Amino acid sequence: MANTTPYYRPRPAKLQEFEAMFAVIRTGGKQYRVTENDVLKVEKLEAEPGSTITFTDVLAVGGEGTVTLGSPVVAGASVTATVIAQDRLDKVIIFKKRRRQNSRRRNGHRQHVTVLRVSGISAA
Repeated sequence: MANTTPYYRPRPAKLQEFEAMFAVIRTGGKQYRVTENDVLKVEKLEAEPGSTITFTDVLAVGGEGTVTLGSPVVAGASVTATVIAQDRLDKVIIFKKRRRQNSRRRNGHRQHVTVLRVSGISAA
């Protein structure tokens, strides 16, 4: 039985999703899933803003319904990115206290990161 309330609106048909090409890269001991034009912050890399970096440590490449997994890396695949800036993350406070000892210590740390924009993904 159909809902007859005046506020009922049928759901639109699900649009077919467009699958953009993606890659999983490894840098700085971490793995990142990236697509073209993604902006991401990675561990500090020695590069000037405006320069181009190529990642050859590509663990997986996918898109258009297919996924290629590497063992451990996909042969011939690469991801190119442009360095936007060298930045620092928000401060992390390290607070240590020993109870009943009148002993407290407070330190702070800001991690250096490189901000990248992915410019292209090459499958092979």
